[in-house]
Amino acid sequence: MPTLSFDEARACVIDRVMAARTLQASEEVELEAAAGRVLAKEVLADRDFPAVARSVRDGFAVHAADVPGALKVIGEVRAGERFAGEVGRGEAVEIMTGAPVPQGADAVIMVEHVTRAADNAGAIRTDRSADVGQFINPQGCEAQAGEAVLTPGTRLGFAEIAMLASVGTARPAVYSRPRVALLATGDEIVPVTGTPAEFQIRNSNVYSLVAQVQRAGAIPAILPVARDEYEDTRTLVERGLSMNLLLISGGVSAGKYDLVERVLADFGAEFFFDRVLIQPGQPLVFGRVRDKFFFGLPGNPASTMVTFELFARAAVELLAGQARSDLAFTLAHLTQDFRHKTGLTRLLPANLCSAEKGPLLTPVRWHGSGDVPALTRANAFLVADANRHEWKAGELMRVLPK
Repeated sequence: MPTLSFDEARACVIDRVMAARTLQASEEVELEAAAGRVLAKEVLADRDFPAVARSVRDGFAVHAADVPGALKVIGEVRAGERFAGEVGRGEAVEIMTGAPVPQGADAVIMVEHVTRAADNAGAIRTDRSADVGQFINPQGCEAQAGEAVLTPGTRLGFAEIAMLASVGTARPAVYSRPRVALLATGDEIVPVTGTPAEFQIRNSNVYSLVAQVQRAGAIPAILPVARDEYEDTRTLVERGLSMNLLLISGGVSAGKYDLVERVLADFGAEFFFDRVLIQPGQPLVFGRVRDKFFFGLPGNPASTMVTFELFARAAVELLAGQARSDLAFTLAHLTQDFRHKTGLTRLLPANLCSAEKGPLLTPVRWHGSGDVPALTRANAFLVADANRHEWKAGELMRVLPK
């Protein structure tokens, strides 16, 4: 198989999963439990938003043609009530933010731009002019009754939850979450609660993947560690293929005991790629056995985490029902010079912080793909493009927040 670039490999994952996925069944959940789920049914506005023209400022509802000038205040209206009368020429109604605009008024003057009569006898004066519609949200300007305000495939965040509540949807229909099997491989791995010998490591990859899978909207299922033996690996791979997606950590390099690709091939796997021009994470396998997708993620912790975020996360999100999966790249100014050897897209630990002149990006010193402490000190990954070898301090560089 050809070795793919970062962009080619990501496009391959998205295209293959979108073309073959079967959406999960839908279920209804309580609104307070809906955050992070993926909407399964269209949501329509049950009325105009706003349902009536309303003020967006504290001030006075007036005729625009009457200002600047002196006006007689004939009452007030607060949010949650209506003004019973009508605003005539030369008149004003004191109005609060969110209150319905009284009949007859066509503009709002901010309270800061008004002078009250010295005797507070119900008169005001303003030296400001006003355009018709000033500081008024017309009825239906945000959404009209029957309009689709949320579409299937939308992941529900706090704004979407507010929208559901606003239209009276107390139990939205969401897709059931896919189950993702997590399989670590290697004789060197011991349980988290164990005491490793100097040649062993604790099973950290599975637990970082648990967090990543949950954040992507799926249910992780931890399988026992597969030892570096063919039959043990085959048995556990078969168990993993009973779920919606299989993530295997380790065993995908070219070593004598890297058995994952051999086992998958014996199941009749179709391999889409087995190497990507990135660091960390070059030996990355993606394919399908019958109707189930799988990833063979490299076993070094940083490689596992990075390749999940770049590739497997997209598959999880799409299988969970999302309409699309995007990476939240941004740009930041480097605080120091950076160089690397061209040919690979590198995603290396870095710290991203805000500053008056724009976001700043500082590389974190690290010692390779096994350096978990460096990852804990970072809040982002700098992205060094494969075809450029040098950036100077102050230049913009791509960055992917963790």
